[in-house]
Amino acid sequence: MVDHLANTEINSQRIAAVENCFGASGQPLALPGRVLLGEGILTKECRKKPKPRIFFLFNDILVYGSIIINKRKYNSQHIIPLEDVTLETLPDTLQMKNRWMIKTSKKSFVVSAASLTERKEWISHLEECIKHLLTKTGRQPCREHAAPWIPDKATDICMRCTHTKFSTLTRRHHCRKCGFVVCADCSRHRFLMPRLSPKPLRVCRKLCVVLSQGTAQACSSSQVHTSSQTLTAPTEC
Repeated sequence: MVDHLANTEINSQRIAAVENCFGASGQPLALPGRVLLGEGILTKECRKKPKPRIFFLFNDILVYGSIIINKRKYNSQHIIPLEDVTLETLPDTLQMKNRWMIKTSKKSFVVSAASLTERKEWISHLEECIKHLLTKTGRQPCREHAAPWIPDKATDICMRCTHTKFSTLTRRHHCRKCGFVVCADCSRHRFLMPRLSPKPLRVCRKLCVVLSQGTAQACSSSQVHTSSQTLTAPTEC
């Protein structure tokens, strides 16, 4: 696809320019075989409000960050392996048009383009890169994705108990499993989800019950399997 560009001087210079824009806060991006395909500004749907973010598309990763000085300085670098990405087009809202979701196993979020044509181009290039990588590695598309966080302004009340009203003193929280906006009482539980973090994460009351039941069933099955193995195993002398 773009392999002929991998070891060219112009590609090396372009990648070095991106690294320079992120400065010491960013990770090195130059790797053998990596090609920078394009860049652009997309609006990312964040917790508080939509914000512009710079995105760089490589043949194996998607990199984005916050804009400090346009085309000169960026920070908060995020690197997403394209093999882990699934895309989903979304309908327009009053606040954002030309939307789609970037879904991964660790983080999912919504972005929007300046025009419908720009959205089609981004999705087309991303899908082409993803298809090429999956074919090359023999991997299957990712089927388990992190839930996107629902923006704070989407609701004034807890989306679980539906009676707690948010205010300056009553903070909003997010369940890491479903992405719902919930109150403190409905999100007191913590649950270990190794795919997302090595530490237990905040989950809402409903999802904590579901996750706990799933863990209990898995442990029960494991114990039955272990017990069966113990009974049929030969006795050592």
